This record gives sequence, C-alpha cells and structure tokens, in this order.
Amino acid sequence: MNGGFVWRDAGRVVVLREDGVAEAPRLLDEHGFAGFELLTTPRALAGAPELEAAARAVHAVPAGQVPEAAAGLLDRASASQLVALGGGRVIDTAKAVASVSGARVAAVPTTLSGAEITGIHRLPAGAESRVREMVRPALAIADPAAMTGLAEPALLASAMNALAHGADSLYTPFANPTSEMAALRGAELIAAALDQERGERDRTTLAAGSLLCAYAIDSAAFGMHHVICQTLVRICGTPHAETNAAILPLTLAFMQPRVPDGLAPLCEALAADPDEIESRTRQLGGDPAGLGDLGGDRSRLSQALDSMLLRPELAFTPEPPTRDDLAQLVESAW
Repeated sequence: MNGGFVWRDAGRVVVLREDGVAEAPRLLDEHGFAGFELLTTPRALAGAPELEAAARAVHAVPAGQVPEAAAGLLDRASASQLVALGGGRVIDTAKAVASVSGARVAAVPTTLSGAEITGIHRLPAGAESRVREMVRPALAIADPAAMTGLAEPALLASAMNALAHGADSLYTPFANPTSEMAALRGAELIAAALDQERGERDRTTLAAGSLLCAYAIDSAAFGMHHVICQTLVRICGTPHAETNAAILPLTLAFMQPRVPDGLAPLCEALAADPDEIESRTRQLGGDPAGLGDLGGDRSRLSQALDSMLLRPELAFTPEPPTRDDLAQLVESAW
C-alpha cells in the first residue's frame, strides 16, 4: 500500500500518514483538540516531543490493568479533550476515563492494538455507576512508524492481536458485509506485510491492516478467541498481545471445521489451505511462545475457565465450546 489516507466515518476521523506523530499537534488543533491533556507512558513520550510540548498537561498511565489505571486518573485528567499516546492499554485507559468525564478522546497509537478504532474498553474501578457511555476515539492519528516500532517479537505479537480482531469478527451473529470486507482486507494486508523481511516490510500496509481489522471487530463484536484471551490476561496475568499470538492458531484450527464456509475467505486472504490455517498463523506470528513461557499463573487456570463460560460473548461463537474444549485448547497453548 502506497501513501496514507484520511477516513471520515460517522463522526470519527482516522488519519494514516507517515509523519503522523510529528504532525499530531496540528492535526489535533484542526479537529478541535486544542487545550488537550496527554495520557501516555515514558516510552511513548520519548518519541513525541511535539506532543509533549503542545499538551496542557501530561499524565503518566501507571502500570497495571485498565480499571485501576483509569480510576487513578479520574480526578487528575480533567480536560474536556484527552489525547492518548501509547499502546492499547494507554488508549483504553483514556477511553475509560472519558466514559465517566464525558471528554472527547483522540488516539495516537504506538502498537497495532486497534484500540484507537474501537468503542471496546473496560471501566474505571469503583466508578462503574458513573459511566455515561462507552467511548470511541473521535480522532485517530495513525503513524505507521510509531505503530510498528516495537522489537520484532513484540511486533509480531501485536500483529497477531490485530489479525485476531478480524478473524474473530467473521463468525459472530453481528457479522455483516462491511465488517467482513474490512476483516478480510485487513488480514490480507497484515499477512502480506509479515511475509516480507523486517527491513523491507511495508509498515503502512501493516498499519492499515490493523486499522481495518479493528474496524471489523468494532462492527461485528467477538466470540471465543477474545473471550479466552481477555480472561487469561485478567486472571492468569499473561501479557495481552502475546496471549493473542499464542491462542490464535489454536482458535482458528478449532473454528475452521465448525464454520468452513465462514473461514474459507480468511484462509484465502492468508494464502493458506484450510487444513493448514494453524501452521500458517504460527508462521506469521514467528512461532509464538507458549502461555507458560509468558509467565501465566497456571494455578488460576480453573478459575479462568469458569469465568470464560460466564462470558455472554461466548454464545456469539457457532457451536460454543464446552469447558472441556476450552481446557484442551488452553492446555495446548500452555
């Protein structure tokens, strides 16, 4: 994919451009984000001095999960315009704060998390009753260099997280022609970029694929894959992107015989035979590490399995898995 684009969609603007971070202050001003406060991390801030200089205030998002991070920022990030610079956790924290404060959110992503596109996020701990509505960023400034600047193992995990957004959206009851087109084109772009050597990789193609897959899951919701991954992250403590990378080959192999017609276009987009979808996804992800190598707490696995069964989104999966199915899949990934 050559160049970038400006995508205007139902009150939200997505700008994909190679100098997005450097141009972010001007773009923010053009789209009504003057006087913004910035939520970020030291790693992300180091690459964006222009944003730091333009911000009315800068708030460091603490380590930990989104509900606790957002709760700690509710009384500090008080502007009506919030800008999130960072990965999915940072962007989701800004969205969570805004769900209570009513602020508008802009996102400048530094990974392929897709959080800059979706209205999916957790809520501030202890403030659930004060939530006004779920928040989708009104402006996303997608700079391919910033989104793909992680070291190779982390970048591949982030790309698998992005691919999972598109894949998991294809078989829900809410899948529609637009979400399907976005998911399949996004998957095709991600696979095309990852098939290139890192030094020759088209970063704009990879970033665009991530955006499209995020659009797909925002439109069509998710099923088994994200139920498993989100629960493992929250209960067993595995890292988000790496968990998606470890689980995705297995969930696709599990779903392929259940919805062969639904996943056939995905196999085509990934240049994989249907019976090779697991190995092809592993290859794209750089043969991801197992959950045990990611520091997961195996002693909490039974609790995680019970929690997965309670998630309503599990019913969005055709022929929903049983507890034994889930246990076998997670054990295979451990």
